[in-house]
Amino acid sequence: MKGVVFTEFLEMVEDKFGFDVVENVIEQSESDLPSKGIYTAVGTYSHKEIITLVVNLSKEISVDVPVLVHAFGKHLLGQFAKSHGSFFDEVNNTFDLLKSIDGHIHVEVKKLYPDAELPRFESYHPNDDENKLEMIYISERSMSDLAAGLIEGCIEYYNEPITYTKENLDDNSGTKVLFKLEKK
Repeated sequence: MKGVVFTEFLEMVEDKFGFDVVENVIEQSESDLPSKGIYTAVGTYSHKEIITLVVNLSKEISVDVPVLVHAFGKHLLGQFAKSHGSFFDEVNNTFDLLKSIDGHIHVEVKKLYPDAELPRFESYHPNDDENKLEMIYISERSMSDLAAGLIEGCIEYYNEPITYTKENLDDNSGTKVLFKLEKK
């Protein structure tokens, strides 16, 4: 997993909960982190490290892990919009941005970070209904709560009246999840 995910996570924790919480989480996690909690935006780290950090943050502030991962996804979307605004400017709505993830955004990410392991998204309009979008998230990392936060952040970014549901398509491990979005 790219280091930018880790640096943004720690920045979010500091912004929302303070520097002392960041320090406590890193101290609690350090023995389980090959990086010892030292991250650079361009480095590559095991996704297990982010899980360790989130679990220890959950213990530190008594908030469930899925809630924290979802909140991080929303935060990350905001950061992506700031640092990669061209992707957001190329389209003018949530559905078009989400449909461009695999065919455009992830292609560009791979140019910058050839070793990046990215989730896949299969997107389509069911029954050719332009007011609905279904996305299948596929990743061995089981971070669909992060994807849900990114989707919700995208909806907020474009300020559209869209609702969504999330449904596991696997054995509840979260490696394959269907998101159904609908414009109201």
